[in-house]
Amino acid sequence: MTGSVWSLLLVAVLVALTYKRAPLKMSAISLGIFAVVAFVGGAATTIAVIAALVAIACGVLSLESFRANTITRPIFSLYKKILPKMSETEKTALEAGTVWWDGELFSGKPDWHTLLDHPNPSIPPEEQAFIDNQLATLCSMLNEWETAQNGDLSKEIWDYIKKERFLSMIIPKSYGGLGFSAQTQSHILQALTVSGAAFTSVGVPNSLGPGELLLKYGTQEQKDHYLPRLADGREIPCFGLTGPRAGSDATSLPDTGVVCKGMWEGKEVLGLKMNFEKRYITLAPVATVVGLAFRMFDPEGLIGDKKDIGITVALLPRHLEGMDIGNRHKPVGSPFMNGPIFGKDVFIPLDFIIGGAANAGQGWRMLVECLSVGRCITLPSSGAGGGKYAIAASGAYARIRRQFNVPISKLEGVQEMLARIAGNTYTASAGARVTAIAIDEGHKPSVPSAILKYNLTEIARDIANDSMDIHGGKAIIRGPKNYVESGYSSVPVAITVEGANILTRSMITFGQGMIRCHPFVLPEMHAAQQNDLKAFDKALFGHFGFIFSNFSRSAVLNLTNAAFTSVPVTGPTKKYYKQINRYAASFAVMVDMCAFSLGGELKFRELISARLADMLSKMYLASMVLKHWEDQGAHKADLPLVEYSCQKLFSEFETAQDGLIKNLPSRPVAAILRVLTMPLGRVAKAPSDKLVAKIVDLVTSHNETRERLIAGTYRGETISNGYAETLRNPLAVYDGLLDRVEQADVIYKKIGTALKADKYDEATLSIEGRITDGVKMGILTADEGEFMLAFEKDVLDMVHVDHFPLEHFGPVAENQDTPKKAATTRKKKADASEPEAV
Repeated sequence: MTGSVWSLLLVAVLVALTYKRAPLKMSAISLGIFAVVAFVGGAATTIAVIAALVAIACGVLSLESFRANTITRPIFSLYKKILPKMSETEKTALEAGTVWWDGELFSGKPDWHTLLDHPNPSIPPEEQAFIDNQLATLCSMLNEWETAQNGDLSKEIWDYIKKERFLSMIIPKSYGGLGFSAQTQSHILQALTVSGAAFTSVGVPNSLGPGELLLKYGTQEQKDHYLPRLADGREIPCFGLTGPRAGSDATSLPDTGVVCKGMWEGKEVLGLKMNFEKRYITLAPVATVVGLAFRMFDPEGLIGDKKDIGITVALLPRHLEGMDIGNRHKPVGSPFMNGPIFGKDVFIPLDFIIGGAANAGQGWRMLVECLSVGRCITLPSSGAGGGKYAIAASGAYARIRRQFNVPISKLEGVQEMLARIAGNTYTASAGARVTAIAIDEGHKPSVPSAILKYNLTEIARDIANDSMDIHGGKAIIRGPKNYVESGYSSVPVAITVEGANILTRSMITFGQGMIRCHPFVLPEMHAAQQNDLKAFDKALFGHFGFIFSNFSRSAVLNLTNAAFTSVPVTGPTKKYYKQINRYAASFAVMVDMCAFSLGGELKFRELISARLADMLSKMYLASMVLKHWEDQGAHKADLPLVEYSCQKLFSEFETAQDGLIKNLPSRPVAAILRVLTMPLGRVAKAPSDKLVAKIVDLVTSHNETRERLIAGTYRGETISNGYAETLRNPLAVYDGLLDRVEQADVIYKKIGTALKADKYDEATLSIEGRITDGVKMGILTADEGEFMLAFEKDVLDMVHVDHFPLEHFGPVAENQDTPKKAATTRKKKADASEPEAV
């Protein structure tokens, strides 16, 4: 063999060993054998020597004690010097939650069994009965127009919410709560997206708030007192975290609680004098108990030596002297209860701290641990539920709304938006459902919570925009008939709360993910903090092997377009699993190379971090889509939704990947990344027009795919309305129209054929006139005419927008010359002139 062949063989052996992540001893033996074979086989001496030297190096490096003392020790000393000091709040945030599928994606070589073997439980019968009965009843009572006019949910609705314990889904049955699974909570909240006020009022107490904090950290006395009262609605909770100077940067709380002695119920006790100002607090105006986060100080050393005790969380009854609560903010969208809370020299006993005095200073840990779970359920449910409602309404509306003598669902511009709503809804539903099940299985996925919060609320924004565009003028006129505007105007609330999306994307998702989920970064940091050379050596050389392995995996998978990587499935989705393997290897390389080239500066390069967060998010959501399809029975009919979702996510992954390489400050590193991760350029293609058309057919007619996509939306018959006598649920109306639309299409075609044949009088322009004349001329049968008149009446009712008396929205300006005023003026003039006329 020629020298070139031997060189290629050596490269192939090195690539194979690193690709398979072979241990150092195995690599040394394999390369030693290759060196001997090459030498005996007549290879150039250089090839054999190189193989032998690499074999010797691997052998030496496999001697852990020698390696640690000669190679690792000086690196360890340098690492400890440059390792930035981590604050307690940062450490707490990093340690919150658990690592799940996010860790597999960071590994560069995801083990698909971790996800595919994950359970797929159905909703328990008792919880399903609640969904079928109490939830359906609540949805039937909701009316966004009435809520908007009244500024709040009605007393009847509030009473029902309390009576049926909607506010206690997370509270165990032993305390009188519902004790529902995360999957059921998500299902209920998705259905309640029909009303932003109901969604928020139910969602917040079941997310971050006093209930969850008490459950996990409260004293037994606190649990016994508050949890039953929270469960049955005697107590309404709110939680005060953000303020004028502490929004997304919640650790910079200026609110204080100073340890002192004071009077409580006639006795002098040790407690806290508190001063605070909170805003954006959901349910504050109606809350009876306030969870409050503040900085706790003990300047006189009354409870210990530590003066600055740290962030603490306490429960404050509404009636406390010095606390001002009851004013309202006016959020955009649905008018849910939200307002400020002020406190001036408010005294509380130390017993009011959640968990008692022993939990003083533990507030930040308590908050981030609760937030990592709550953020996975409540806010993602708004995206998934809003998407289901939007595609159920928009798909049907586009099918029955005709322009240019065809349904607008046949117009390709509308089709593009319908498909995007459907694909986004499928993605959001998959992410919300599969991650909720992970929570039920005991995971506390902190990084996925950030992925879902950012991506699903942004998906909700895209869905709302597309829905508005499809509905056109109908969507911009407010009134009982407008079922689009409320969702559109409420989206910014979900995007802003629990940390603005800008922060969630650019700092939390990747910043926390890299340290928490990377297989070696956190062990290296822990080893340095504990001055453990042996542990550091193990992590460091594991990291080196990890990098070299991902170099090989990325190069091979990208050059072959993942053709030879193994995945545990067969069939039409196999190619998508392969692509995620390819992307995971590329992502792992880019993470380490960005960290290598930027060092500590990476923390402040928010646009670089944001693109890495996007890459991680797209892989995570695509994985959820594939798992969701399998869980639902791998229906072939649903494949267009899977294909659209994956293709869109993959295209977005490569957009972020390409953008990162173009903007990485170190151009040599960027060039290496281009060769390793995108040697063939951008491979992913956006969904085709043909695929778009397939999806539109699925979401604009009755079929099992559409039913699975919109499962859980409330489609009951009527909703009470104060403006009109009754307002039918638009989804129920659309279900009836879709039942009849194919029969109507046949009749539309008959009328169209007659029009082309000039059988109609040119003056007959309305569809109703053409139906009536068509029956007279024998173009249509009497039954067809009767059917079409009824059908068109229902269509027109759905297309119509509301109009109100001129004075409905307030008094008309005095100088406004309105028809009503003009008529009154004429009458007055006529009355005044009558005597002269006589």
